[in-house]
Amino acid sequence: MSFPMTPAEARVDLSAIRDNVALLRSHAPGALTMVAVKADGYGHGMAAAARACLEGGAERLGTAYVREALQLRAEGVTAPILSWIIPPGEPLDEAVSADVELSAGAPWLVDAIAEAAGRTGRVARVHLKADTGNGRGGSPIADWPALVDRALARQAEGTIEVVGLWSHFACADIPGHPSIDTQLGAFDEALAIAEKAGVGGSHVIRHIANSAANLTLPRARYDMVRPGIAAYGLSPIPELGDFGLRPAMTLTARLALVKRVPMGSGVSYGHLYVTDRETKLGLVPLGYADGILRHATGRAEVFAGGRRRRIAGRVCMDQFVIDVGEDPLTEGDEVILFGDGSQGEPTAQEWADSLGTITHEIVTRIGSRVPRVYR
Repeated sequence: MSFPMTPAEARVDLSAIRDNVALLRSHAPGALTMVAVKADGYGHGMAAAARACLEGGAERLGTAYVREALQLRAEGVTAPILSWIIPPGEPLDEAVSADVELSAGAPWLVDAIAEAAGRTGRVARVHLKADTGNGRGGSPIADWPALVDRALARQAEGTIEVVGLWSHFACADIPGHPSIDTQLGAFDEALAIAEKAGVGGSHVIRHIANSAANLTLPRARYDMVRPGIAAYGLSPIPELGDFGLRPAMTLTARLALVKRVPMGSGVSYGHLYVTDRETKLGLVPLGYADGILRHATGRAEVFAGGRRRRIAGRVCMDQFVIDVGEDPLTEGDEVILFGDGSQGEPTAQEWADSLGTITHEIVTRIGSRVPRVYR
C-alpha cells in the first residue's frame, strides 16, 4: 500500500490543457504544434500532460533532455518528440533507437548523433539550431554555414536526416522589443543559408515561435509553433491578459493544526510575524521543500474558510502558518494556495506577481512529495 507523501495535492485539470492546446492551434492555422512538456510537464506531470496535449491536437512534443523523451517513450507515448539540450555523454544510442528527434547546434554534436545512428543502424532525425540572438544554445550565425555543411556531409553518409531548422526568442514576451525583428531577420538569414546549401523541402520544419509568439506574432509561426507555459493555462504576456487560457493546476493542502494563541505571540522562525490580538493560527503542511518559495513569507496569499489570508511568518521547509482569526476553521479544512481564481483563490499569476517572478517558476517548483491528482 502506498500513501501520499504530504497532506496536499496538486489537482490538474487535463481538459484545461487539452482546450488550451486547441486554442493555441487556432492562433496558428496551417502550422504544426509542438508542445513543450519538459520539467515534468511544467510541474503538471509529464506523461499525463503529454497525452492531454495530443488530445488537444498537438502533433509533436518537446523535452529539454533526452532522458525526458525516453521516459515518455517508456510511458507509451509514440508521437514525435524533439529533445534539445544535449551535453556530452547523453544516451544518444537509446534516443536514436526510440525515434527521438535531436537538436544540434555545433558540428561535434552532429558527429556524435551520426555515430550513435551508425551504432544503432538507424537514421537519426536532426533539427539544426541557430542562435539568432538569445545567446543560449545554437550556432552563432557566423558558424552556421560550417554546421550546415557538417550536417549535409553526415546526411550524405546516410546516418542522419536534417528534418528541422530552428531558433528561440529572447524577448517575444515583451511586445515591441527590438530584438524580435532582429532575431527574425537573423533566422531568415540562417534559413536562406541552409536552403542554398541544400537543406530544404517540405519535410524540413522551420520553427522559432514560443507561447508568446504563437499568440501574438503571426510572422514568427513558420511551419510549427512551440507553446510551453500557455498550454498549461498561464499567460506568456500577463499584461495583455489571459488570451482565454484556463489554468490547469490547483494547489491545495489541509490544515494540520489549528490553535489559539495570545496577543504578542511570535510566529515561525525569526518572529517576523507577531500577533496583534488573541487569535487562532492554522498550520499548512507545505514548505520550501515542496516548492513554496521561502520568499513567500509575508507576501503570498492563500484561500481558506471562504477568504484570502496572507502567509504569517517565515515559510519553513515543510510548513507555514496563517492567521485565521476567529473564523471557524479546524484541522483537515482545505487551504487553496492557487488555482484558476473561480472560487476567489489566488492564481499562479498572482503568486508570481507578489514574489517578483514568473508563473513558470511557481508551477515547476512544486515538488515530488505533492501528488498530482488528475481530472
